[in-house]
Amino acid sequence: MILNTTFRNINRTREILGILVKYGFEDFIANSTLRNLVTESMRIKWLRDDKPVMDTTRWERVRMAAEELGPTFIKLAQILSNRPDIIPEELVKEFEKLQDRVPPFPFAKAKAIIEKETGKRLEEIFEDFQEVPMASASIGQVHRAKLRTGEEVVVKVQRPDVKETIEQDLSIIKEGVRRMDRYLKKQGVLNGEEVVRVFERAISKELDYRNEARNIERFRNTYRHRSDFYVPKPYREYSTDKVLIMEFVKGCKITDVKQLREWGISPARIVEKGMDIYLSQIFEYGYFHGDPHPGNVLVNEEGKIILLDFGMVGQLMKKDKYAFAGIFIAMSKHDAREMAANMRKLAVEDNITDMRQFVYDLNDMIEDYAYLDVGESSIQDVIQRLQKIMYEYHITVPGAVFLIFRAFAILEGIGKKLHPNFKTYEFIRPYGQKLLTEQLRPENLAQEAAQRFSNMSAFLNTFPVEVRGILQKISKGKLHTEVELQGYGYALKKWDSISTRMGLVYIICALMISSSIALLANYPDDMRFYYGINKWSFMGYVIASGFFVVWVYALIRRKVYK
Repeated sequence: MILNTTFRNINRTREILGILVKYGFEDFIANSTLRNLVTESMRIKWLRDDKPVMDTTRWERVRMAAEELGPTFIKLAQILSNRPDIIPEELVKEFEKLQDRVPPFPFAKAKAIIEKETGKRLEEIFEDFQEVPMASASIGQVHRAKLRTGEEVVVKVQRPDVKETIEQDLSIIKEGVRRMDRYLKKQGVLNGEEVVRVFERAISKELDYRNEARNIERFRNTYRHRSDFYVPKPYREYSTDKVLIMEFVKGCKITDVKQLREWGISPARIVEKGMDIYLSQIFEYGYFHGDPHPGNVLVNEEGKIILLDFGMVGQLMKKDKYAFAGIFIAMSKHDAREMAANMRKLAVEDNITDMRQFVYDLNDMIEDYAYLDVGESSIQDVIQRLQKIMYEYHITVPGAVFLIFRAFAILEGIGKKLHPNFKTYEFIRPYGQKLLTEQLRPENLAQEAAQRFSNMSAFLNTFPVEVRGILQKISKGKLHTEVELQGYGYALKKWDSISTRMGLVYIICALMISSSIALLANYPDDMRFYYGINKWSFMGYVIASGFFVVWVYALIRRKVYK
C-alpha cells in the first residue's frame, strides 16, 4: 500500500513539474533539486489563446499554471489571494481572478455518498431530490431537495475522493516548498512554509462540513436577537463531514437592483443595513462572516438580509479588535506614530528594524489619502497601500485581519453600485470610536491591568528557577550553545557539487596515468590485445572513458538548466 502511494506521488509530481515547465517555470525547477525529476521530453513550448506563454507576465503564468494543476492548486491560490502579507501584490491580483470551473460529478455518485454518510436510503430522508446540481465547485456541489417532513433544503455533497487527492497534492507541495525555499524568497514569497501551513489549516476546515454546520449554529446563537438579518438553519442530524443539509431560503442577490425595487425596497437602505451588520460583527462581536460576495448575501421580499456559506469565518481577539480600530482612528487623526504603535500591537511578528523609517512610510500614506475628500479615494486604495507596507516590513498579523480587508473591499464595491453617495469611511469611523471608548471603560482597564500583573507575576516566579538551572549546568560543565550560520547553505551545497566533480576528475586522471604506466610493463602475449595493449591498461582506459562521459553529461546538463 505504501509502495503504491509512493509511486502515485511520483507520477503526480512529474505531472506537476511538467505543467510548471510548460508555463515557463524551468528556473523554478532548475534552481532546486527538483530538476532531477524532469526529463528532456517535458521541456516543451506552448501557446495559450494563440499567444506564446512567455509573452505573458510571470504572475499571469503562475495563475494559468494553478488553473491547469487542478482543484487543490486553485483552492490554494484562492486562499492565498486573502494573504497579501505572504505573497506579492501582483500575484494577489492574479489569484483574485481564479474561479472554480469544475464540472459536476454524476448524481449516482452523489446519491451513493449521501447514503453511505447518513446510513439511510435517499428516499428515507428526502421526498424530492433534484438530480441536477444548483452549483458545482472544486470541493463539492449543491443540490436542492425536500425533506420527508416537508422542509425545503439544499444539500452540499463533497466530491468523491477529493480529500485523498488534496492530501496527496499537499504532501507534494510541502516537499516542493522545502526544496525551493531559497528560490521562492528571491521571487518575493518570504515564507513558503507558512504559505503551506495557512493553506493546510484552511482546507482542512473546508473539507469537514461539520465545521461549517458548527459555524452556522454559532452565528444563529450569537445573533439570534438581530431581526435585520437571517442565517439558514442547518440539519445536524443528517449532516456529516461530507454531507451538509441546510434550510433553503428564497431571495435575490443584494446587487439585484431591479428585483429590490420591484419589491419596494430601497437599495441604498439595504447597503446601509448590510454595512451595519458586518461592522457590528467585526467591531462588537469579533466573529464575522468571511466571504460577503454578492452570491453569499441575499435579500428577501421583507427586506431582511440573508447570509449564506459559512465555510470561511473570521474571529478577532479583544486586544486585536482594539489595535485594528486604533490603526484607522490614528489615520483619521493624521497621527503616524500612533498608527505605527497600533500596527505593532496587532502584529504577531515583524521585521521593523528602523522604527523612524516605518513611521515616515506610514506618514506618507496618510498624506496621500487622509487629506483627500472621501469621494476621491476608497477604502480599497488605503488597504492596498497598507498591505504593501506590511509586506515590505514583513509584518505578520492574524489571518482574520485580511478577511476583514477583503470584506471591506467587497462591501465597498457593492455599496458604490447600489448607493450613489456611499462613503465607507463614514460607516467605519463611529464603530472605531465606539470600540476605543469601550477600551477605556473601568472594567476593561482593570482586566488589562490584571493581565499585566499576572504576566509579571509568572515572570518573577519562573525567572529565578530558570537562572538557577543555567548556573547548575555551568557548574557541571553541561551548558551547551548552538550557533547557526545563516546564508551559507547554498555555498556549502555548491562546494559539495564542485568537490564531487573534482573527485571524478581525479579518478579519471588516476586511471589514465596508471593505465599508461601499465603499457610499459612486459606482459605475456596471451595478455595483450590489439596494438600491444595489455588487458589491465585496456580495462583502465574503458573505465576512465565511462567516467569521462558521465562527467561531460553532468556539465552539459548543468549548463542547460542554469
